Amino acid sequence: MNFIEGVKDKFKQFKPTSWAVDNRTAVYIIAVIISAFGLIKFTTMPKEQFPDIVVPTISIVTVYAGNSPKDIENLVTRPIEKQLKGISGAKVKKITSTSQADYSLIVTEFDTDVKTEVAKQKVKDAIDKAKTDLPEDLTSEPAVAEFAFSEMPIMFVNVSGDFDGIKLKQYADKLQDKFEELTEITRAEIVGAPEREIQVNVDPYKMSQARVSFMDIENAISRENRDITGGTLEIGDMRRTIKVKGQFISALNLNNIVVRSSAQGATVYLRDIAELKDTIKEKDSYARLDGKNVVTLNIVKRAGENLINAADKIKGIVEDMKVKEELPKDLKVVITGDLSKATKTSFNELVNTIIIGFVLVLIILMFFMGVTNAFFVALSVPLSVFVAFMFLPLADGIIGTTVTLNFIVLFALLLGLGIIVDDAIVVIENTHRIYNNGKVPIVRSAKEAAGEVFIPVLAGTATTLAPFFPLLLWKGLIGKFMIYLPAVLILTLAASLIVAFFFNPVFAVSFMKPEGKEFEKPKRAIWTNKRFIIFVIAGILLHIPGFHGTANFLLIMALLMVFNAYVLNDAIHSFQKRVLPALMNRYEKLLKWVLVGWRPVWAFASLFGLFALSLVLLIMSIGAGRTKSTFFPSGDPNFIYVYLKLPVGTDIKYTDSVTHLLEERVQKILVKELPMQPGGIVESIITNVAVSANNPRDNNRSVQPNLGRIQVSFVEYEKRHGKKTLPFKEEIRRQMTGIPGASIEVAQEDGGPPTDPPVNIEIQGDNFESIAKVANDLSHYMDTNQINGIENLQMDVDLNSPEITINVDRERAMMEGLSTAQIGMEIRTALFGKEVSKLKDGEDEYKIQVRTTDLVRHNITDLMNMRITFMDMNTMRIKSVPHQCRGQHRLYYSNRSSKT
Repeated sequence: MNFIEGVKDKFKQFKPTSWAVDNRTAVYIIAVIISAFGLIKFTTMPKEQFPDIVVPTISIVTVYAGNSPKDIENLVTRPIEKQLKGISGAKVKKITSTSQADYSLIVTEFDTDVKTEVAKQKVKDAIDKAKTDLPEDLTSEPAVAEFAFSEMPIMFVNVSGDFDGIKLKQYADKLQDKFEELTEITRAEIVGAPEREIQVNVDPYKMSQARVSFMDIENAISRENRDITGGTLEIGDMRRTIKVKGQFISALNLNNIVVRSSAQGATVYLRDIAELKDTIKEKDSYARLDGKNVVTLNIVKRAGENLINAADKIKGIVEDMKVKEELPKDLKVVITGDLSKATKTSFNELVNTIIIGFVLVLIILMFFMGVTNAFFVALSVPLSVFVAFMFLPLADGIIGTTVTLNFIVLFALLLGLGIIVDDAIVVIENTHRIYNNGKVPIVRSAKEAAGEVFIPVLAGTATTLAPFFPLLLWKGLIGKFMIYLPAVLILTLAASLIVAFFFNPVFAVSFMKPEGKEFEKPKRAIWTNKRFIIFVIAGILLHIPGFHGTANFLLIMALLMVFNAYVLNDAIHSFQKRVLPALMNRYEKLLKWVLVGWRPVWAFASLFGLFALSLVLLIMSIGAGRTKSTFFPSGDPNFIYVYLKLPVGTDIKYTDSVTHLLEERVQKILVKELPMQPGGIVESIITNVAVSANNPRDNNRSVQPNLGRIQVSFVEYEKRHGKKTLPFKEEIRRQMTGIPGASIEVAQEDGGPPTDPPVNIEIQGDNFESIAKVANDLSHYMDTNQINGIENLQMDVDLNSPEITINVDRERAMMEGLSTAQIGMEIRTALFGKEVSKLKDGEDEYKIQVRTTDLVRHNITDLMNMRITFMDMNTMRIKSVPHQCRGQHRLYYSNRSSKT
């Protein structure tokens, strides 16, 4: 008899679950610690709209001012490319180069398996090898940078008011210093601000009469504008530094510089041959806000930092400086294009969606499992998320970077919401079955239930996780972007297994009670229920410090308790006693009918037939154009961009005039929606020319005078009063026509990672002129045939860059003692100018630029007639050779391509 009783007492159990049930107090403490950690982690994790990924794409930027695209190609781009092609130990997928006037950009794209740090070091090593082949007088050494989403501006701070440009620049500098002190900010770029410059405009005729060369002027200024330390002198017991003070205090000091001393004839002062101007540099960029000139600061966030916190700190600095009167009251500082607004909105909406989904899951479970059991299961949702947060360091290792709370992560949590409860449902339902309203002790029921279903639940979870593991191996930029989804889902679903077998049985032992109307309290007892009172008080108090999501959740739970007592409880009993048995009976009859004779075979065949039919219909729908296929869906735009590209060499003033014309068209379309209009949905219209005028996701960030950009920013979705923004985009696209020679593209913000255009046609060959002709003919052919669906057809190389070529008669030049380099540098200094020194004013430095006067500089004939004054190395005498009459050059006008 004892043996039989012993057999009855034995049952299959899962030891971790049995330990948890036997040590319930410890499990509750662990649950509280995990919940506290999860809440802290959830609130402190950096929040962003999209994953801040860094891909192994390295850009090399080299500036060599005063050179044509062809010279940049031969002198800078090709030597660096030659070394990049020899990189070993890291797979290089593609090398793309752009050579334009004064500027070289080389983009090296590595395989995504290569770490960015390794790729960057490999590129730096290649540049070090190429330096021996590069010109020694580069304007700036090759700069290496990796491509990252964090390089896109998170907001624009626009400074305007009734002040001159220099004053606005000073206020912008103050803001820039404050912004860049923040750890969350990489840099704040100033756009549209005038820059002070000391111009030494030389009269070439007076210079030649005085027998003075540009080199004489450069040496005179640079040698005088210096502070030189002579060393230390011992005086008694002290050693004092001897310092020669020669730096200019004011630009006017330059007038008294002696360019040529009386030993070589009459003394020549700089004021005798040049006009000195303390003025602003020729404008190389324009910025406007709603049609008015402004100075704009583009705020770039540091990778991995909290976008919302960074934006809030920027706004706080602006307000603080206004309160402390560091900025004048009549200075207008407007923040536009704030990405944190959309991020905060999408973040709050997704959190609310998760909470609503949790409540809906809870309600559905109530009908099938009862109220108490449903709560046990529903608690597995937040606990699984909190447990998953504990494993985030593992996710960091899988992804290769720190996980942030972005759209993809929140979407993964939302996607896993319904899957998380599966394990808990099986365990709790089996516990409830064995418990049988108290006929079996609850402790034994919980242990036995976990032991019976552990293997099938583990198998079910494994099969659910299996399809997500291959996604971790997704290659390319898209894989880097989307890896957050499978990584977070795998961790969350694995955590749900821990919760189902470790925490849920403990909750069942503590709270599972017999169910039925005979065991329930009266409905009015809800008003004195301790949990109800705690939920209401805690929900109200949590609203005060700003925890609105948690507070609303607790208040909803309190309302659900009332709803359950008076409405839901009766509905659940009715469903379980009438509807559910009826559904099960019908299902049983259907199974009996299907499982007769050949019906199972026909049912199985019909299933595959239905799949094949659905696939055929889908293919037909796509072929007919009814079903569109896009990588990332795009809805109503929050931003509309108008990109203008004019031929290379276009003067910035002309580019600005064309951009201004397009800006007026945009404002005319949006006239009823502008900020000053009641109910307007346009937040701002920002215009940039040359600087920040290209696509934000473009690697080429050089100053390009032929580019313009108009950015229309709309207010948040909830403030648009139901108005759609997509029709405005289509109307703007229709109006951006009728400007000869202009390439205009209308676009909206990208959804997801940057991708190449849907169709790329690449033409390769050894001879650039030949492939350029083929590309040009193909472009004209496609443009003429007007293929449906093609928008903004353009080549990535500019074939019409105007250039004036001077061919030197070497024999005649050498007879005069001149070299090609001397002639070239003379023309370059006269036309482009040369920075010979800097004027220091406090902490700021301003260029001292030497060149010819405006009248000569802008006239090709005067430039060609300019005399070259130099020291003849044969006779050691100063010679002044007239250019034109000696026939030392031939002039040609031609077009040169800016190669890409």
